[in-house]
Amino acid sequence: MPFSFFHLLCYITIIFAEVDAVNEGASKSKSKLRLFVFGDSYVDTGNWRKSIGSSWKEPYGITFPGKPSGRFSDGRVLTDYIASYLGIRTPIAYKWRKEVKRSNLEYGMNFAYGGTGVLDTLANQPNMTTQIDFFQRLVEQKVYGKQDLDNSVALVSVAGNDYATYLARNTHDLQKLGDFTKKIMDQLEINIDRIRGLGVKRIAVTLIEPMGCIPLQAVSSSYSNCTQALNLGSKFHNQMLNQSLQNLNAKDNSTVFITLDLYDAFFSALNKFTTHAPGSLGLKPCCEGKDMGKYYCGSVDESGAKLYTICENPNLSFFWDTLHPSQNGWHSIFSSLRSSLHKLTI
Repeated sequence: MPFSFFHLLCYITIIFAEVDAVNEGASKSKSKLRLFVFGDSYVDTGNWRKSIGSSWKEPYGITFPGKPSGRFSDGRVLTDYIASYLGIRTPIAYKWRKEVKRSNLEYGMNFAYGGTGVLDTLANQPNMTTQIDFFQRLVEQKVYGKQDLDNSVALVSVAGNDYATYLARNTHDLQKLGDFTKKIMDQLEINIDRIRGLGVKRIAVTLIEPMGCIPLQAVSSSYSNCTQALNLGSKFHNQMLNQSLQNLNAKDNSTVFITLDLYDAFFSALNKFTTHAPGSLGLKPCCEGKDMGKYYCGSVDESGAKLYTICENPNLSFFWDTLHPSQNGWHSIFSSLRSSLHKLTI
């Protein structure tokens, strides 16, 4: 499909919306905020080792910054948009904390690792509890003092990989999924209350996305429909999470914990995107392996030949690969979340 005036207009609109997000967040911030990030690939900005992380391989990062940057997308992810809204730079990934100047730590830090969860998952990377251990260590070492924490916000995006691990280990048995959700919730409540105990003043926790709509699940219907059974699982998780956060806030009559509704934001963004962007891919990912299940986005053979395909125009994709939104998808999701983001300001 040739690049049309419509596509150029969409691109320009995205750029101006990103600038507006920065200006809007900056005007609302009374002083410089620190953003601390915990979770998985939806918010990871480079914590995997380059030697093993698919996020460090081409074609990841082709839209931004033009090369792999450790993000599981063609460009920006949710962390980048939240940071810009708050009027700060994207916080440094924990892995790189010793490789940068101390001044680069003043925006906070990202402890998220793609593939991880509240509990242990199939990815051999630090789970949420360990991520908080890293944060606690920095607080104890006075890398971040009371004044920093008094002007701090935490973003938590986690649990999708917990369910992926459960389904992989239980052969897609959904009978005991409710019990597993309760197990996740018990530990998640401990974890986020621990973040509060370390001094963070506002903690935004994402509700889980509609798991049945990610391309890995939608492929069974040739990307035409979501898997409703998994979406019901997402709804149950979100109902329990909302109740847990209400209980935590009720402990001291506070509003420390807020939710960012990824479930509704995904649907809203997908609907707007497919309605206003003719030629959009819908649930189909831009980048996918040539043999689904055997090869993945970024796979190459021994000679370096690509074993994946990329869509002609990533700006027309909502999903980048079989699990993750594209930069355009994240921008659309962020726009749908915008009405809730004012709660992040302290």
